[in-house]
Amino acid sequence: MTTKKPAIIYVKAFSFVSFCKQKPLIMKKIVFIALVALMAACSPAKHNSSTSNNSTQVSAGQADGSSFDNAIIINEKGERAGVAAEYKWLREHYPGYKSKSQSLQSNNKKPYDVLSITTADGTAKKVYFDISSFFGKF
Repeated sequence: MTTKKPAIIYVKAFSFVSFCKQKPLIMKKIVFIALVALMAACSPAKHNSSTSNNSTQVSAGQADGSSFDNAIIINEKGERAGVAAEYKWLREHYPGYKSKSQSLQSNNKKPYDVLSITTADGTAKKVYFDISSFFGKF
């Protein structure tokens, strides 16, 4: 009985191989679709997430994101939601901005995301986000 199972598997594998040889265009499409699906599954989260529970808390006073002292405080429990909240804040305060770069920096033993942007009117800015509530939490 155990000798018949490998024979069946071999026949099925042989049938698949012969199908691939007979229908190369179909196989190319199947491989292409599989690769696209794999790339989509492995891609990072989109920054324009529309989750409704993004809560961006801004500290009192001069919290405009212009420096470490005036950083925008992001209160989220995980990195994905935290990064989404950063980009949501940017969309709300700088509509039409273009992102140039993002860096992780430390100041007074706290992590900050510093995003370099160009505003819709062409002004270059750095926006500071205090990410200590979610940094390193998935």
